[in-house]
Amino acid sequence: MVADQQTDVVVVGGGPVGLAMGLELRARGVDFVLAEKGDLAVPHPRVGSVGPRSMELFRRWGVADRVRGAGWPADHSLDSVWVTRVGGHELYRLDRATMATRRPFAHTPEPDAICPQHWLTPVLADELGVAPDGPIRTRCAVAGVVESPDGVTVTVVDRDTGRQGTIAARFLVACDGTSSPIRKDCGIPAPTRYRTQVFRNILFRAPRLREQLGSRHALFYYLMLSSSLRFPLRALDGTSLYRLTVGIGGSPEAEGPPRTLVSRALAVDTPFEVLSDDRWHLVQRVADEFRSGRVFLVGDAAHTLSPSGGFGMNTGICGAADLGWKLAAELSGWAGPGLLDTYRTERRPVAVAGLEEANRNLQRTMKREVPPEIHLSTADGERARAAMAERLERSGVGREFDAPMIHLGFRYSSPIIVPDEEEDEDDVVQRPNSLPGSRAPHAWLAPGVSTLDLFGDGFRLLCFAASDRRVAFERAFARRGVPLAATDCTLPEVAALYERAFVLVRPDGHVAWRADELPSDATGLADRVRGAGRLCGAA
Repeated sequence: MVADQQTDVVVVGGGPVGLAMGLELRARGVDFVLAEKGDLAVPHPRVGSVGPRSMELFRRWGVADRVRGAGWPADHSLDSVWVTRVGGHELYRLDRATMATRRPFAHTPEPDAICPQHWLTPVLADELGVAPDGPIRTRCAVAGVVESPDGVTVTVVDRDTGRQGTIAARFLVACDGTSSPIRKDCGIPAPTRYRTQVFRNILFRAPRLREQLGSRHALFYYLMLSSSLRFPLRALDGTSLYRLTVGIGGSPEAEGPPRTLVSRALAVDTPFEVLSDDRWHLVQRVADEFRSGRVFLVGDAAHTLSPSGGFGMNTGICGAADLGWKLAAELSGWAGPGLLDTYRTERRPVAVAGLEEANRNLQRTMKREVPPEIHLSTADGERARAAMAERLERSGVGREFDAPMIHLGFRYSSPIIVPDEEEDEDDVVQRPNSLPGSRAPHAWLAPGVSTLDLFGDGFRLLCFAASDRRVAFERAFARRGVPLAATDCTLPEVAALYERAFVLVRPDGHVAWRADELPSDATGLADRVRGAGRLCGAA
């Protein structure tokens, strides 16, 4: 069968992770088509925050400034506060300042940003472009996938006209969500790890609420009302849009009218309009495999996390960055036979760690007992609220909003990573570091120029010393067709941060190898980091 269109990669799903996958492929010169069954509209945004590692990747893809400038007010509080009701008694506050007043970040050039999904999706989609001028095909549903030894043939249906067509590609990347029909068609198990729970997200507009709250306004308001109303009410756009999360199954009130639930959550008399009421199931799972032949799972198709902590989308975006350079290497002909398999090896443990941390955050909220006395406007109420504040402090509620190990501290272990011969256990927990497998550390090389800006086009050899083996090292990579550039760095503070005289960084910004001397023969190293070494299953 002759396909109607041919490309290198078909990406299925136009959510933030699918769009990030497209940005990664575009940055590497890979031809692709992105099939999205909807029209990219986001009537009920769930994602609200973009983590620092995602922002670093957006920086590389050229969209970080647009994401950061999408509309969140610089003077809006980033605090999280635990309250009896919004505008009622305040028990505990995590002070995180505002975008304009928070302290500079030492470990990243791109700190986290507030950009809800109904802002983020248009920014990313506009950057890529919608057909016929861009690779995104909206209202385009995937009706079937047939795999062959050389590629995949994807049958697509135009949802407006009903017309069918086919796209032939070398690979398919499924970013089609937690229920992922493609994952199911591949027969990849994705067992749930914890009991499925049901929630309601009520989206409402309250144009005067921030003004009425004044200095008491926040980003997150954790309610302490009941088993159903103990989840966050979140400011989405910093002006008038809010989202209330309600737990289903805890009490009859959870099934009440949305206006009643919003009114119950608010202690101030303010006009508001309910915009939507979305019931959803929290299913925490990680797929057993992330690959089936020429089909790869990315984002919620591969792993679904509790939103507690905001790790889900960010885990998916990092997965896109891991897979993207490996697909590009395969398509360019310099990948070894084991390279693509390391996508699962590297990303699955990261997904599991993120799921477990997010679930701990969720359970901290679910298991919290709320004494009725905290609602009293009496001396007994003040004592009860003070005691609850102490319990909140001891329970570590701040972990949900300060998780550098999840966002920036994950470390890959795979056949294409060359570990140190001797590894100091203290180095393993110290972040940031240049340990092989870790994200290469950020340092400023010049005003506005980060070490991270060196990484992306290919491998990068950072040289903090001279070596007469450098030319031979570069030739060894060139003989294998592996793109490599070398950079001399004389800044002592950067040398101290990177710890070794020579550090090899992968196209995705993770350290592949480091040493105080270049090897006498770099051919074996070049083969290993491209997935052609003995440990990668190659002869």
